[in-house]
Order: sequence, then C-alpha cells, then structure tokens
Amino acid sequence: MDFTANYDMFLTEEHEMLRQTVRQFAEREVQPFIRDWDREGAKDESDMAHVRPVLKRMGELGLLGICIPERYGGAGMDYLSLAIVCEELERIDTFLRVVISVHTGLNSLAIFQWGSDEQKQKYLVPQAQGVKLAGYCLTEPNAGTDVAGMQSTARREGDYYILNGEKTWISLADVADHFLVVAYTDRSKERRGMTAFIVERTFEGVETHAIHGKLGVRAGNTGSVVFNNVRVPVANRLGEEGEGFKIAMSALDNGRYTVAAGATGLIQAALEASIRYAKERETFGQPIAQHQLVKRMVSHMVRKLDTSRLLVYRAGWMKNQGRRNSRETTLAKWHATVSSFEAADDAIQVHGAYGFSDEYPVERMLRNARGAVIYEGTRELQELLQADFAFGFRENNLLRRELPAYDPAEWSE
Repeated sequence: MDFTANYDMFLTEEHEMLRQTVRQFAEREVQPFIRDWDREGAKDESDMAHVRPVLKRMGELGLLGICIPERYGGAGMDYLSLAIVCEELERIDTFLRVVISVHTGLNSLAIFQWGSDEQKQKYLVPQAQGVKLAGYCLTEPNAGTDVAGMQSTARREGDYYILNGEKTWISLADVADHFLVVAYTDRSKERRGMTAFIVERTFEGVETHAIHGKLGVRAGNTGSVVFNNVRVPVANRLGEEGEGFKIAMSALDNGRYTVAAGATGLIQAALEASIRYAKERETFGQPIAQHQLVKRMVSHMVRKLDTSRLLVYRAGWMKNQGRRNSRETTLAKWHATVSSFEAADDAIQVHGAYGFSDEYPVERMLRNARGAVIYEGTRELQELLQADFAFGFRENNLLRRELPAYDPAEWSE
C-alpha cells in the first residue's frame, strides 16, 4: 500500500517528484549506515565524519533551501515541499530531519521573514545553497519553555553588542557556521526587552561543547554554545531591539511545522516496519499479521499517520497562502509527535523481543521520537495553547507579520 497516496487536494506532480528524490537519497546514502552511526554517536567534531558528506549532498540537492526563493539561493519551492522533505528524511532517521528543522525552519526562514536585504545576501544565500550551516540558540540551562527566564544578555557599545550567556540543547552546535541567538537587551521590559542576533562561529568568544549520552538522535550533533563577551556588529541584529521574542516565536512556529512533518514520516516508518515484520513472523501456525491484536496496533498507526499528515498539510497550505497558522501548526506538532512515540512503541510490541534490539530499526525510532514530544514546545505546552485558542484567551496577534505567501512566479525568478 502507498501510504502517501490520495493527497491530491494538497500536492502536485512536482511534490511527488520531490518525494521520490528525497526518498532515494535517504535510502541510498543514509539507510545502509544509520545503525552504525547511531551506535557510534556524534559526540563532537571528530565524530562528525559521516555528517559532513550527507549535509553536502543535501545542499547539492537543494534541500537546505527548499522553500527559499531562487533569488536568495534556494530551490524556490513551497512550504508543503518543506514538509515532504522532513517526512522523507525522518522516515530514515530523525537526525536528518533535525538538520532541516534547525537550519531551514528555525534559522533561514527567520532571516527570510525578518532580515534586511544585506543580511539575506550575506547569510541567507549561502545557507540556502548549503554552503553554510545554521543553528538556533534559544534554550538555556534554566530556560526552556519559560523563554522569559533566559539569562543571556547583549549590551550595546557603539557599533557593537557585547553578548554573554550560554545556550544548551543546540542542534548542530559543533558544525553550524551561523547561529540565530536571542538575548536580553533590556531585562526590565521582560519579553519586549529581548533582541535577536546573527552570530558567526568565528566571532571571538564563541565556544561550543557537545552533549554526551543522549537517549536518541545519536547520529546528530547536539551541544551547548557559550558566548563570552562576544562583539556582535549592530548590522547583525535581526529586526529591531525588543523584537527578539516575536522573532523567536515566529521561528518556533516554523520549527514546529517541520517537527510535525518529520514525526509523520516516523509514523510511516514504524508502520512499514511493522507490516513487513508481521507478514514474515509466524506464531501458532500463521503470520502474526493475522492476529487481531497485531491488526489493532497496525490500524492505530494508519489512523495516526493519516490524521497527522492531514494536520501538517493543512498548516502547510495555510503557510502557502500567507495565513496565520499558529493554532494549526501547534495542533499538528502536538498530535504528530505524540502519535509518533505511540506508533514507535506499538512497533516494538509488534516485533516482540526483537524490537528490544537494534537489529531492527524500531527501537531507534522510539528513542528518537521521545525528544520531539519535548522540544519546540512540550506536549503540555501545546495542550495549554490549544485550550487557550479554544477559550479565546489567545489570538493569532503575537507576530508582527507572517511568512511571505508562496508565489511560484516570484520565487522562481
């Protein structure tokens, strides 16, 4: 069964061609090696030998700038294309999707949305081309969901800001060339006192340290980024002073969209693995695919896959129209990530004792899926947000502007 069929109301032939291109890339260049990469882990720069060629190839295919207009070095495709890329990459492994989420969703789209023409030429173009990699620095040791609790500061001195602080759980910490960093420029104004900056790795005072012993996404690099009296030019301020919180939240909207799409790909991977194994494995004289409780678990995966994909594609369609979509994106992220963890858990159950071993990919899926229930806004936060939207306590008025609507004629110039 083709689990990507019957979405004609959203997708075009160009979307399907993109899906096949990304699937072939991931199956050919990552799938044969991912178990070993996951076992070895990506602890620091010396362990990133497998990542560099993969990222280079992703750049050559245009995946790192898939939804960035051609005039800024991108592929000029739409936001649904971004979802398809994330689905197909996470179908093989989450670390691939994380690259897109951070580099494209959290960083490049923020520069596209909020950056000056000079910033777009200097930073967005090489990022969209895959020549440079980008990270996103918001979370701190004592500030996750509570963004206002951050301690990082940026003090203006003439033509520079002096940046100090530490960010943690930063994907691509040891490999990114540019970081989008949010810090307080006026703590007395609370959220309105935050400002965003584009910080280069080569700026004096920038240090990174890898995080060891992660539960999942072991093939990808995660670490801390420390800023010690880093001189950041005023020209590298993204937006105006005091717009940092808005920029951070708009970036998270885009990041949550990519996470939801990736989780959908993981559900499909869990479903495919379960079907394959259940047809081969026999107990009591017949394939376990004939057992009712196995059918029940597989049917639940089908339901979770279709509902997650529909929620993601609705959010992507709204992004293409330039419509506000915070509620829809939050709902997609919440539903898809929780569903992916449940699907991976059921996939292990279908595999029985073999599911507890990395001989099969489902145990890696479960470990990888767990993180997405936390990052880009926890499961509990998404629940509260949906309730606030329903009660009318929260309106889609936080952001100054939405992502530019997709215009195929303009984006392909």
